[in-house]
Amino acid sequence: MGSLAVVDELVPAKNSLFYQSVCPSSAPTVESADGLYFTLKNGQKILDSTGYFQNDPSHELADILVKSTNGQLSRACLLGSGSEAVEGAMKLARQYFLEKDLKASRTRFIARESSWHGCTLGTLAVSNLKARKQPFMDVLADNVSHVSPCHPYRELERGESVEEYVERLSFELEGEFQRLGPENVCAFILEPMVGTALGCVMALPGYLQAMKDVCHRHGALIIFDEVMCGLGRTGYMHAWQHDNVVPDIQAVGKGLAAGYGTVSAILIHERVVEGLKQGSASFQHGQTYQCHPLNVIAAVEVQRIIKEKHLVRNARLMGIVFGHLLRQAFKDHPHVGDVRGRGMFWCIEFVADKTTKAPLGPSLNLARRMRLRGLEKGYDVCLFSSTGCADGWNGDHFLPAPPFIVTPTDVEEIVSRAKRVVDSVFDEVRAKGRI
Repeated sequence: MGSLAVVDELVPAKNSLFYQSVCPSSAPTVESADGLYFTLKNGQKILDSTGYFQNDPSHELADILVKSTNGQLSRACLLGSGSEAVEGAMKLARQYFLEKDLKASRTRFIARESSWHGCTLGTLAVSNLKARKQPFMDVLADNVSHVSPCHPYRELERGESVEEYVERLSFELEGEFQRLGPENVCAFILEPMVGTALGCVMALPGYLQAMKDVCHRHGALIIFDEVMCGLGRTGYMHAWQHDNVVPDIQAVGKGLAAGYGTVSAILIHERVVEGLKQGSASFQHGQTYQCHPLNVIAAVEVQRIIKEKHLVRNARLMGIVFGHLLRQAFKDHPHVGDVRGRGMFWCIEFVADKTTKAPLGPSLNLARRMRLRGLEKGYDVCLFSSTGCADGWNGDHFLPAPPFIVTPTDVEEIVSRAKRVVDSVFDEVRAKGRI
């Protein structure tokens, strides 16, 4: 039986997968197993007592992810859930600065109001969806601050142009850097297209670049959380590709295995990889089922189908039809304040008054009513609903987000059924004199 050092020399390096070390890995790759014995690709049998080995599907998935960015992000670290990916991205950002300077003071994170990044303590700290965060405030880290989101429906001032609004948000982020001390900021984290927290709010043209410019001017990193909006949901593989603004670190998750496996990933820019190489060349982060073969194989197969059947393109084209039909169906509804979205990611926001945009009272429990009504016989549609889009506590909306295989007939039927649900619930509420 050869030593492990000898075995290491048998396996060619693969570069896209970021697993423990940023340097090309020479860890053995297993082809099959029988009892305690692993068979390597060259036929050698190894008696396993470590669980140390890699698997080819992990490398394949990492390659798929890196290629999907056109090489603009160079490595992929595979994890298990969206929260884990965002948490890992935050740790990676901090370690990047420590590898460059052990005395680095960059410990602060800036995020946005009315944001949602996950349910771990770290991701909950950078989130600011108040209803979900409030119970845990006493145990959350205090190295996080928040700035305004890019939310034109509620924040664009009368007479203000898009360019002026983006500039105002840029000045606000700059001001937060100055308040904290630019040398203390590690990263700014945001969703390029906000999911449940605000309801499919897209970044306006120029916004992502303006935010990145502020971060890089002061040496901080920018992290894009695309756990919900990424991997084709907006009609492009990555939401940032609409504006071609490349992040330093990106988190992806939900669409990776489409629910057939529990897998997420951190995508990493080469400048971050090079920063780690200045120090340990490793990432101090690992999880029990990281790179789990079954999850990874599911993700590889899902991504193969998406590519072969041109489903991202279908999401983009059907999104145009979907948006048109949704706007036509709800444009005259007295309590629909906004219909927004792109691709297969849309939101209908409900308000008490279309002029003031005041939200409906939480006692109506409107979002939950709509979700349950949709599941009743005769309505027969699943609607994802949420609350808090107005101020973190109040505001009801639902998010139609069909699978990428959707057809024109499907979107017509979804809109028709959703309209029946909305009309039914509001008729019921009116009949009880509650609006």
